[in-house]
Amino acid sequence: MADIMTAAMIVIGDEILSGRTKDRNIGHLADVMAAIGIDLKEVRIVPDEEDEIVAAVNALRARYDYVFTTGGIGPTHDDITADSVAKAFGVACDYHPATYALMAAHYAGRGIEFNEARKRMARLPDGAEPIANPVSIAPGFRIGNVHVMAGVPAIFQAMLDNVVPTLRTGQKLVSATVHCPYGEGMIGEPLAEIQKAHPDTIIGSYPKYLDGSFWTELVVRARSEAALEAARAAVQALVDSLAAAPR
Repeated sequence: MADIMTAAMIVIGDEILSGRTKDRNIGHLADVMAAIGIDLKEVRIVPDEEDEIVAAVNALRARYDYVFTTGGIGPTHDDITADSVAKAFGVACDYHPATYALMAAHYAGRGIEFNEARKRMARLPDGAEPIANPVSIAPGFRIGNVHVMAGVPAIFQAMLDNVVPTLRTGQKLVSATVHCPYGEGMIGEPLAEIQKAHPDTIIGSYPKYLDGSFWTELVVRARSEAALEAARAAVQALVDSLAAAPR
């Protein structure tokens, strides 16, 4: 069986925590990780504060195979992610020569001043490798198992597209859905027993409300078709038994 690869995400920004900006990157990363067989296990949202970023980076990079960060790599004073990640790794944060030259040429070609604010985006932690940004040129970077990317969704997605081919992937989860016309209160206890009997699966229960009635979507996930089918059959049998029970 292929190794199980894991990942975590750190969303950085006061604007996310205040509600001024609505995050769109968590769902996209989750979809991509699921598609390539990497389990996204944890997401943290932290403010634009160095100590909080450093603590989150160090905690998660030690626990998971990959860490992805979004936000805080722009040209303004509160874009402190590069410096914070450098501090987490115990290295300096300096101008990256190739990135500096790339950005200088880009702005010159557009007739825009390559001022001090824009130059900040050419600073990477020592030892980091740039992540190409085909949208607005200023790159993200990778250092160790940490991938640092922009918060703007279009740029984040473009950077992630460049990162995915470099990742070691694991065995993908397969899934099956069982429709249950009853609320969770009726199925909670027997469903828990099914989960215990099928430890190689993950059984999710998602309550729904439509047209004045409650029902539940039951999703079974596993890494083998045999385990999936055994658990799915048990869940379906539970639903069928409830339908056949006298009222």
